[in-house]
Amino acid sequence: MPTNADYTRDYFQIIDELDGAIEGRRAAFAYMMDSTAIVHHEVVASSFVPRLFNQRTYDVMKHTAETCHGILCKVIERYREDAAYRKNFDFDERLVELICLPRDYDAVLPFARVDTFLNEDDYRIHFCEFNGDGSAGMNENREITNSIKSSEAFRAFAENHRLLGCDLFDPWVRAFMDIYATYRFKVENPRVAICDYLENGVVDEFHIFAERFRAAGVDCAVVDVRDLVFDGEVLRDGDGKPVNAIWRRCVTNDVLQFWDESQALIDAVRARKVALIGSFAGHIVHDKQLFEVLFKPETQAFLTEEEIAFVEATVPMTAFLNEDEVNLAQIRANKDEWIIKPTDHYGADNVYAGCEQSQEVWEQLIDRYANEGAGYPFIVQRYIRPFKTDTLPPDAGILDMPDGAVRSEPVPYNNLNGLYLYNGHFQGVFSRLGPYPTICKQNGGMTAATIWVDCDNPDGVPVA
Repeated sequence: MPTNADYTRDYFQIIDELDGAIEGRRAAFAYMMDSTAIVHHEVVASSFVPRLFNQRTYDVMKHTAETCHGILCKVIERYREDAAYRKNFDFDERLVELICLPRDYDAVLPFARVDTFLNEDDYRIHFCEFNGDGSAGMNENREITNSIKSSEAFRAFAENHRLLGCDLFDPWVRAFMDIYATYRFKVENPRVAICDYLENGVVDEFHIFAERFRAAGVDCAVVDVRDLVFDGEVLRDGDGKPVNAIWRRCVTNDVLQFWDESQALIDAVRARKVALIGSFAGHIVHDKQLFEVLFKPETQAFLTEEEIAFVEATVPMTAFLNEDEVNLAQIRANKDEWIIKPTDHYGADNVYAGCEQSQEVWEQLIDRYANEGAGYPFIVQRYIRPFKTDTLPPDAGILDMPDGAVRSEPVPYNNLNGLYLYNGHFQGVFSRLGPYPTICKQNGGMTAATIWVDCDNPDGVPVA
């Protein structure tokens, strides 16, 4: 079986034969500049070269994602049922109450993206973090795929391969409505709201999902949580229209930040007058202290032997960055082995890999964040070195460059693969890459289209 690197080398050979594929790259860049792949008012950075994945990659990712989902659901349900088990987590008391509210539908974890590091030589895989209802990136993948699929380079590669993309929109609409069909208090023709604090959300993506709901015959609106109104019986949006089901895109730390302004939503959930898909219990997945809890005897007591082995093989050692839990001197002295991050933030906020820091800066970071020095808890995690892939960096400026100034040589970038789960079913991948160990927008990160090559993937959609 060809490796992913074999496919990428073939793709670069085509680019070379096309003298850098400059015309196609300019067209792809122009497409992206006019696209809806916008995060916080900026078009996302992207690569002309897709991530090309073989059958073994698909099989490993699917097994990893779906096994992980089963474990996460067990943890969520045990937390909700067992007050003693809750003591393994350090959550705000307001969150504890929200997590334990009745759900009234079958799905425990409706929507998730588990971010992974895959070694594409030996196919070992490790988790970076888990993301629940606030997971994004679906529209980035769609738009970047659209930007390259009509290029001469992509078409030439497709002449010798069967290529499939990730279908990340309509399958979620179907999964959402299937979940709602199990809701204890369901109504005919429910009206759906996609809810977030919109200044924090990926709003263009929300509106595309709303269009797909409407195309499926479901009335759907994008709504700011703070605009909801509840009269004790009916939850309504800012236009006064009823809301029967919510796709919760807001992360729970934002709910706490806007607590007073969010009471209509919270009261409606308490009163069991709206289906909140997913429930606030998704916070258990979002909070990074879960990595530590997975290793505790109280958790392993209800996992199977196979699940325990899976956790040990895929979850890096994690602990609170507190002197009563870890040897801070060892962490200071061995910076390249560790990464520190807040337990409950998102968007790579305040994430620091020791290998990126000087010894002096690393020690300053430990002093600043250890023992909740910043006012909120940090974790320390064994650093997993990302796998590098040859790619092309974003073609910024290519529309104005002379042909001779356009670089076409492969550049090695680090990889981070986000595996989407729609009600426990592996649906696709959010492929992010970056030139530095911490892969994020602030660190020169970019997104690439995910393409399955010659794969038996029943969920893939033809792209060429």
